[in-house]
Amino acid sequence: MQTVTLRRTGLKMSRLGFGTGTHGWNGSSEETRIGHQNLVNLMRLGYEHGITFWDSADGYGSHPHLADTLEGIDRSSVTILTKSFSKSPDEIRNDIKRYLKELRTDYIDILLMHCISDPDWLRKYTGAIEALKEARDKGIVKGIGMSCHNLGALKTIASADWIDVVLARINYDGINTDGTPDQVMPVLKDIYDAGKDVLAMKVIGQGKLNADVPKCMKFILSLPYIDAITIGMTSEAQLLQNVSLLNEYTSNANASIR
Repeated sequence: MQTVTLRRTGLKMSRLGFGTGTHGWNGSSEETRIGHQNLVNLMRLGYEHGITFWDSADGYGSHPHLADTLEGIDRSSVTILTKSFSKSPDEIRNDIKRYLKELRTDYIDILLMHCISDPDWLRKYTGAIEALKEARDKGIVKGIGMSCHNLGALKTIASADWIDVVLARINYDGINTDGTPDQVMPVLKDIYDAGKDVLAMKVIGQGKLNADVPKCMKFILSLPYIDAITIGMTSEAQLLQNVSLLNEYTSNANASIR
């Protein structure tokens, strides 16, 4: 499994992330609905295949699953990303305390403001942003940023000097994304060129492009400004296919470079 080192934080993670939030909302997702131990077993299988980037959120209800998967695993070998819907500083601080207990860890690798869809979010949520920066300064959180659900909001990221990481929606067909690929791709490149780390979600269009996963993977891995990708997985077959395709396309890319 190819790994990457994020430039802003120095965090090392697998190029492929295990997403736990497909159709995730109100404390549940397709991944958590396969059953607690089934998801833990699947995530451990992913870890055995080199997946060290775990994508979670409060809204998915998957923190306990990550905590149990982490049992017996070196904490420093895994990059845990989670997200908060909170928009006030006190709510952010309370969320962080709760997340640490739920994940049974003393730090969070990446914490994002979840599902940002307001182009004016940088002005409206200054208090929450200050709480995120405070947590980063204390070392409780290693990297901060936002997961984006709006093209206007996406266009603000490059100029926001405090952002380490953005989680953005992108796939070859523009399904469940913030715009067409031609609209989104130059914005992501600008963000990357501004020194921020870019993680991609909705790579398979929230499952709507399942009939053409190889094309999805080949497209996303061809974009040099995408550091890593997260994909939700609910079966061993899906996991092994995603690992195989990522390894195939990244190996081919490395071979062509040599």
